[in-house]
Amino acid sequence: MDYNITKNVMNDTLVLDELVEFAENPEPRCPCVLLLDTSGSMQGAAIEALNQGLLSLKDELMKNSIAARRVEIAIVTFDSHINVVQDFVTADQFNPPILTAQGLTSMGAGIHKALDMVQERKSLYRANGIAYYRPWVFMITDGEPQGELDHLVEQAALRLQGDEVNKRVAFFSVGVENANMTRLNQIAVRTPLKLKGLNFIEMFVWLSASMSAVSHSQIDEQVALPPIGWGSI
Repeated sequence: MDYNITKNVMNDTLVLDELVEFAENPEPRCPCVLLLDTSGSMQGAAIEALNQGLLSLKDELMKNSIAARRVEIAIVTFDSHINVVQDFVTADQFNPPILTAQGLTSMGAGIHKALDMVQERKSLYRANGIAYYRPWVFMITDGEPQGELDHLVEQAALRLQGDEVNKRVAFFSVGVENANMTRLNQIAVRTPLKLKGLNFIEMFVWLSASMSAVSHSQIDEQVALPPIGWGSI
């Protein structure tokens, strides 16, 4: 089959899938990209605890019938490469992956990818008449940018800061163990949070509760988030 025909058939199939998805579930969407550091320094206990945390996120969201249909999860990992491990799916369709750790820390490229995905998803909502809450990007890292040029990281930081100020995204950064908190503070607008030990499960329970609270609110309503017992500023 001709390549262009094949490509068009694939695109048409994707569009049809999306039409069916939004027709079956026209609820407003609350999108969240988990931007996860899977570089070599996350090997061992950290990546195992992260994987357990992702399972708890699914379990917690499924306890809330509205959140299960409104909260959408996507996962982007960054090491020496950027990988979309999970494209956007509602919580009831989310199957937590098992992540492994290796390589360097392409954080700037990961931020760009997460923001690209948010932008594309919002366009899709608008095209299908779906209301949506401000998207979240939740970045978890145990280090700092490594293995990419400084100006690429700065470009990502500037883009992120512009999107945050213009309320296009709410970007949260969490530092694990030996993360360079000073560097994270230079990249993000919101003050980075330091995870206590490997409390990933507690953190993802908080994330689920926060996303559930947002999903129960009116669009653009200010929502009080639960206290952060799992981390510190």
